[in-house]
Amino acid sequence: MNIDKNQIAEHNQQLMAAHQRRLSQVIDYLPNAVNIVQKLVDFQVAIPSWALGTGGTRFGRFSGGGEPRNLEEKIADIGILHALNRSSGAISLHIPWDIPKDYAAIRALAEEHGLAFDAMNSNTFQDQPDQALSYKFGSMQHVDKAVRRQAVEHNIEVIKHGVELGSKSLTVWLADGSSFPGQLNFRKAFQNTLESLQEVYEALPDDWKMFVEYKAFEPNFYSTTVGDWGQSLLYASKLGEKAYTLVDLGHHLPNANIEQIVALLLMEGKLGGFHFNDSKYGDDDLTTGSIKPYQLFLIFSELVEGMDARGMEHAKDLGWMIDASHNLKDPLEDLLQSVEAILIAYAQALLVDRAALQQAQAANDVVRAQEVLQEAFRTDVRPLVAEARLRAGAALNPIQLFRQQDIRGKLIRERGTKTVATGL
Repeated sequence: MNIDKNQIAEHNQQLMAAHQRRLSQVIDYLPNAVNIVQKLVDFQVAIPSWALGTGGTRFGRFSGGGEPRNLEEKIADIGILHALNRSSGAISLHIPWDIPKDYAAIRALAEEHGLAFDAMNSNTFQDQPDQALSYKFGSMQHVDKAVRRQAVEHNIEVIKHGVELGSKSLTVWLADGSSFPGQLNFRKAFQNTLESLQEVYEALPDDWKMFVEYKAFEPNFYSTTVGDWGQSLLYASKLGEKAYTLVDLGHHLPNANIEQIVALLLMEGKLGGFHFNDSKYGDDDLTTGSIKPYQLFLIFSELVEGMDARGMEHAKDLGWMIDASHNLKDPLEDLLQSVEAILIAYAQALLVDRAALQQAQAANDVVRAQEVLQEAFRTDVRPLVAEARLRAGAALNPIQLFRQQDIRGKLIRERGTKTVATGL
């Protein structure tokens, strides 16, 4: 199904007067409001193909109905999101959950919805029905070279799929590690993994990037072979200039200073991209900004400062993607909320008075530095985010229109109540 432009126009007209009042109040005291709105228009967040169905926990999964049954329906769902917010203009595929059967048809369908293909994601953390060897004891780290070869060949296959679709990057996340002391030789595991990644790296096209994702724990609970940003940076540095670290907000130990990690990776020119989500305890994969909105703002503050210091283009020089899975919410509504939270944090970071902050830092004025940051964070930038949507042709209130048009109900009537999205 598609969102009709007339439906968006009618929705916006009903909300226009109230929007204009709120917007005028913000513009009156924000001298750079126009520039911020344009940056928000340009900013796009990729949607992962696995986030379009109801997620789950180790204990169960409760489908809400109308889930996309194949890649074509997943692209259609992201098309709905993009029509509603005009900030979800890319899809990130997970292989083998979403292998295209007809590349030309899939590319044409994506273009019809205004979508591009973001990073491709490999999977060596699960055994597939048709694979010869098991990843129970790791993939790229495995003591058996045949298992390592299988993992390498899978990643190379993922690259080939991406080339056909116009993607330009590969994300590698490994579940490799150990759950008990003595199970693993740490040095050999690192060396095996590096050699495997080097083989995949050599298969990258010249204009591609490799993102090495890290995670502190889970599914292994004693050691993880790519366990933190330092290990990821070490791999990326040894691999070469096309390799970067990817930061997933949920892949850290509790209370990790992610904003500092971001700043240092940017300084080294090795930050490749982001997986946005939120968490209370671990890798909870909750809605972005739902638990720690101030941390999200602080991360974006470092992103803006660091990217500007290197002359980088905010919208294109890093990979921006959501990585979340939920058991309770409508997946499409949740993704709309996440994109909104990302744009709000980005807009707030653009408001930071950098000159005043630098002066406070140089003078060791701790109070003033805090005030500068919190002045930006406490500013209600939602009218600017809404104005960016309006100028891009999207809905002033995407979730409200989603519900007014009963989009989930229409999807259920079209697809049924018992459908389960691939990969979940």
